[in-house]
Order: sequence, then C-alpha cells, then structure tokens
Amino acid sequence: MASQMPFLEHLLELRTRVLRSLLAVGVIFALLAAFANDLYHWLALPMLESLPQGTSMIATDVATPFFTPFKLVLVVAIALAIPFLLWQLWGFIAPGLYKREKRLVVPLLLSSTLLFYAGVAFAYWVVLPLALNFLAGAAPEGVTVATDIARYLDFVLAIFMAFGIAFETPVAIILLVWSGVTSVAALRAKRAYVIVIAFIVGMILTPPDVISQTLLAIPMWLLFELGLVIAGLYQKAGVKPAADSADATNTNGK
Repeated sequence: MASQMPFLEHLLELRTRVLRSLLAVGVIFALLAAFANDLYHWLALPMLESLPQGTSMIATDVATPFFTPFKLVLVVAIALAIPFLLWQLWGFIAPGLYKREKRLVVPLLLSSTLLFYAGVAFAYWVVLPLALNFLAGAAPEGVTVATDIARYLDFVLAIFMAFGIAFETPVAIILLVWSGVTSVAALRAKRAYVIVIAFIVGMILTPPDVISQTLLAIPMWLLFELGLVIAGLYQKAGVKPAADSADATNTNGK
C-alpha cells in the first residue's frame, strides 16, 4: 500500500492542477462573455473589409448568431490562459526533471507560448487580409460573396492554429537536436531542402498567389535559422543531447 501512495498523490495533484486550469479558463470566459459580440466583430473585420460594397456576412442557422460568438470567447479564454496552463503543467512535471532538463524546459515553455501568439498575430494582421481579399475577388461574375459567420470562425481558427504551429519551428529544432535525433550541422546541410519545404507549406496553407505564399515561407525559413542558432547556443552552454546523457550514464554504470 505504501508503494501505491506516491502514485495516488500524483493523481491527486494532477486532479488539483486540472481543476485549477479549468477554473482559470472559466473565470476568463465569464469575464469576456459580455463582450462576445464585440470580439467576434473584431475577428470578422478582415472579412468585412474584403467583402464587396453592399454585402455582409450571414447566419444560416437559427442559433448560430448566439452560439458562434460564445464559441470564440471560449477559444480566446483558452488562449489567454495558456501561460497559467503551462505553469500548472510545469508544476506537475518539474519534480521529476533533472537540473539540466529544467534549464531547457523553462525557456522552451516561455518561448513556445510567445511564438504561438506571434504566429496568430501574424496570421490575423498579415495573412488574413491578403487571403480574404484574394478569395473575395476570385468569385465568378454574378456570384455574391456572403460568408456564414460559423464557417468563417472555423476557417480563421484553422488558419490561426496552422500559423501558431508553424511558428513553433525553433522549439521543434531545439528538441530534435537536444534529443539526439539530429544535429545542428546535419540540419544546416539540409537548408536547401528546408527552404523548398517552407515554400511548399506556404503554397498549401495560403491562397495561390506569390505574395501570401512568400509571407509564410520566409518567416518559416527565418524561424528555422533562429532554431539552429539557439540549438547551437544550448550545445555551447553544456546542455547535452539526451542520447549523449544516456550514453554517459551507461558508461559510468559500467
């Protein structure tokens, strides 16, 4: 029974931190609920500005005008609570980490949060206006563009998620190098392939015009270069890859 206590304590701590996280999201949601329509109007501005004069967005379902803004509020509440959620996650996993791992994880948690926010901001202020203007202008003659508010929200959230994840490139590179999957030198040797892949991703995630494709591909390439620089700094600072640490431990054990 004594051997089971630590496991039970971990479960209780996990439950406590999950409840705290849900409470934080709930509090933020309650505070923002009164501004649901204002938040949706702000999100819809790029679409409204790209629509032809005299047209507007529509709602094709009876309950859509009520539920869609609150769906947005829930997403915003989760996004704003990310720092607190990561803090709860850190508090749960930190006791099981070595010092060298803590030196790596803390900056990565902070930087991954900031990079995700940066990706969402870049998508909203740069990519969406270009993409929506292109899509609205591509409608055949005689077709009136009238976007459903629920479908627009799903489209924008998908774009935000795609760019938020794409901006995590430096974190992914650091983790790959630290885990021993690859090395900085090997990634540098594949730079040409990475640039081609970045433009392919830009072609897939953006409308078929050179400007918007380039606006995604160039940041991804620059973030790749940033990841190489930071991974190299970690190596110089003595944060060894996990594979090397495991080999050293086995050698000492022998």
